[in-house]
Amino acid sequence: MLAFVGAGTGLALATDVDAMQAFSVNPSQEHNASRYSDYAGLYAPAAAVTAGFLIGSAKHNHHLQETSILAEEAMADSFILNTGLGYALDRETPTQGNGKGDFWPHGTKTWPDGQSMPSDHSILVWSFAHVVASEYDGWATKVVVYSLATSVSAARVIARKHFPSDVFVGGALGYYIGGYVVHRRATESSWSNFALAPVRTPNGNGIELSYNFAH
Repeated sequence: MLAFVGAGTGLALATDVDAMQAFSVNPSQEHNASRYSDYAGLYAPAAAVTAGFLIGSAKHNHHLQETSILAEEAMADSFILNTGLGYALDRETPTQGNGKGDFWPHGTKTWPDGQSMPSDHSILVWSFAHVVASEYDGWATKVVVYSLATSVSAARVIARKHFPSDVFVGGALGYYIGGYVVHRRATESSWSNFALAPVRTPNGNGIELSYNFAH
């Protein structure tokens, strides 16, 4: 797995600039691709997780609730990892600097310069897709969620928000995180991570619902 990701990343990095030059500058197309990636890569998975949990609760569908919790955890883990890597790698986007996606282009003088690698949209949507495809392993579900993830990754490149290597690394990491969360939780009950506790606020007494992501 690591060897494949390493080789794929190296190849993508070597062809990043040529790949971006293959796309003609088209502001309208870039705008549409950016909007699509936002809705399909961020808003749709977040809405699906929320809706899945609420519907699962209403219909006592524990599998749907479990899937929603796992997907949410995978996306949260992906967001945390992606944020750290983005600042650590400090890579410029295709529209920054000389357009070649330099890493640490000015050293520490102007840090942070860019967070192009990994792609945030890719890592989130691929982690979501892997969880859903693992929990509902029918071929139709796999086609839908992985097609969604692939289209979002491609849209980030078309929108000139990321280089191909950025979405490749993001997708690989997201896929791995999604699988890790599913396999780690396979022998655990996510319900045990929920906790209810009484709280006292200035407005009166209430109940606090919390979820422990540390386990």
